[in-house]
Amino acid sequence: MSSTPHDPFYSSPFGPFYRRHTPYMVQPEYRIYEMNKRLQSRTEDSDNLWWDAFATEFFEDDATLTLSFCLEDGPKRYTIGRTLIPRYFSTVFEGGVTDLYYILKHSKESYHNSSITVDCDQCAMVTQHGKPMFTKVCTEGRLILEFTFDDLMRIKTWHFTIRQYRELVPRSILAMHAQDPQVLDQLSKNITRMGLTNFTLNYLRLCVILEPMQELMSRHKTYNLSPRDCLKTCLFQKWQRMVAPPAEPTRQPTTKRRKRKNSTSSTSNSGAGNTANSTGSKKKAPAANLSLSSQGLGAIPNCSLNPGRDGDLCHSTAVTPSGQFKEKH
Repeated sequence: MSSTPHDPFYSSPFGPFYRRHTPYMVQPEYRIYEMNKRLQSRTEDSDNLWWDAFATEFFEDDATLTLSFCLEDGPKRYTIGRTLIPRYFSTVFEGGVTDLYYILKHSKESYHNSSITVDCDQCAMVTQHGKPMFTKVCTEGRLILEFTFDDLMRIKTWHFTIRQYRELVPRSILAMHAQDPQVLDQLSKNITRMGLTNFTLNYLRLCVILEPMQELMSRHKTYNLSPRDCLKTCLFQKWQRMVAPPAEPTRQPTTKRRKRKNSTSSTSNSGAGNTANSTGSKKKAPAANLSLSSQGLGAIPNCSLNPGRDGDLCHSTAVTPSGQFKEKH
């Protein structure tokens, strides 16, 4: 009985590398599920080291996080780098949030050579607020994620476009304060702006200033320079990049191909060339090897730099049938 590919003891004749290797153990959406679990394990004692470890586990070293939404004064768009991402998530909890998780519905995945893109048009960011009052906020929008195509499968780009949000207050709290108009008036006010707390919004505004200063901070941390010296060095290097001429593209030398000529064509071409050369030499010859006696009179042009009698540069010499030369003007 011969073994089949369904047999567990089947050995491929092409070796073990013939089978297609699956590069991922989990789906990209499962990484969001793992991130939600990691956020739920956060405690009140979680410090900056915990948040740095969180960002290292789920975000690439050159990752970017972008938030787009519209406030009362117009549309906003904030993009922060990898060094500012841990602080962004921590500000969410500093604004009174006790729980944070993301829900992805009907997401689409597209695989590329070095990345996987997840596009979810129905994404919800759910936050549970404990203060100033118990409220559940559902922020809905479109989330586009780009994961790296490796075993770690970390996020390279995060772009969340907020469309709308809802703040949900339990009925039990409304019934409890039904007789207190001041509390009801406070409950009717929103505690977030487009689903984001004031702590997070202020931090995003601050990132507009902090993001360009990342180069100064990195240089100060690496070389232990003073802020003024870091600024001078960065400005000088930027000036050098602006002044330096652009690199010219290298031109590849063009190679000329030599055409092979047939023996018959070369012979005919050489014959034609000899004929042309003889004709040219005849044209250049002053006497032109013609039988002057048959023509009766031959005119040979004779040009000189000295003008003739009437100021002409050229005059001709006539040869008579008797062989005597007579000058003509």
